[in-house]
Amino acid sequence: MDKIAVIGLGYVGLPLAVEFAKFYTTIGFDINKERVSELNKGHDCTLEVDHELLVSVLDKQDKGLFCTYEESEIKKANIYIITVPTPIDNNNRPDLTPLIKASETVGRVLKDGDIVIYESTVYPGATEEECIPVLERVSGFVYNKDFYCGYSPERINPGDKEHTVSKILKVTSGSTPEIAQKVDELYKSIITAGTHLAPSIKVAEAAKVIENSQRDINIAFVNELSKIFNLLDIDTEAVLEAAGTKWNFLPFKPGLVGGHCIGVDPYYLAQKAQEVGYHPEIILAGRRLNDGMGAYVAKNFIKELIKADCKIKDANVLVLGITFKENCPDIRNTRVVDIIDELEGYGVNVDVYDPWAEMNEVKEEYGIRLIEQLDNKRYNGIILAVAHQEFLKLNIDSIKMDASSIVFDVKAILPKNQITARL
Repeated sequence: MDKIAVIGLGYVGLPLAVEFAKFYTTIGFDINKERVSELNKGHDCTLEVDHELLVSVLDKQDKGLFCTYEESEIKKANIYIITVPTPIDNNNRPDLTPLIKASETVGRVLKDGDIVIYESTVYPGATEEECIPVLERVSGFVYNKDFYCGYSPERINPGDKEHTVSKILKVTSGSTPEIAQKVDELYKSIITAGTHLAPSIKVAEAAKVIENSQRDINIAFVNELSKIFNLLDIDTEAVLEAAGTKWNFLPFKPGLVGGHCIGVDPYYLAQKAQEVGYHPEIILAGRRLNDGMGAYVAKNFIKELIKADCKIKDANVLVLGITFKENCPDIRNTRVVDIIDELEGYGVNVDVYDPWAEMNEVKEEYGIRLIEQLDNKRYNGIILAVAHQEFLKLNIDSIKMDASSIVFDVKAILPKNQITARL
């Protein structure tokens, strides 16, 4: 029976490890000792795996999940699955550091005949050009002779309790036809939605990176539409609702594009395209437009304050939500911070409230101190930036300074009679 080691126990790795642990002996490895400790107590701060499910796989005598930060423990595995983040740097260039370090970790324990599968999102060619040479260098083994590789891109949607790991069709690939079949069968054993065996690792890598690039471009299109319709004094939401009555109209909505995938993956594809001499136009244009939406929201909000005869300097403004998406604690690459930065540039006093986000994590990552609760303070303006379910129940009037206070609904979820403006 195969023994699985999942390297990286974040939003991607933990749900995958838990699913494998139902059928295989599974070792979950993470360099964050605090994270490992909380998981071994049955608590997942990402809220992707509930307590009961996590405890059930931790308590198994055969098979089951064992979480550790000790590198020596993963030597027992023969299949290694790497699920570490692949972020971008401050210049929007791919940062493969976590991937390289994870490859070094696996390389130090690699044995003859082992298989290393990558799930982290990368540009086409990264597995064979960047990761495998690291495995060879550290282990001293020869690729496709002593060890083998596969690539099966993650399709985790943070906060989504319907489309969970086993219910999302999985793309698989391997470094030889035989290994490709083995990798495919491995995932078939846990993925009830089925698998799609790609003809090569590069094809699987490319498929993943264009999934989110396509979504990014479509959102950029409706963001641009919202700018145009705003100038024409037309309700964007009403336009999209009308257009959506056609059977093949794609139901995208304007908004902020952040997170670990949609706001990042297009840069991976663009980087690789530029390396081979092609300058991508649509991909980067979409990125520029989406990256500018936070500033656009803030500027339009300021215009509404001016129309209401509100003094801008020292105006009190409340931003509702800082996570990158609704009903989820994930703050990675959130673009709400762009709204906050722009507002503070005008001398506005900004409070940020988010019942889902972890306060210390927000402070450490962005230098923003969240308010713990909405008390008796009143605001000249309110921006609903994230569509958390709690905000639908919020009494907006109770936190407005007066009837002239501005309410800007970025997510278009509030009743029209409660808001001043929206995208």
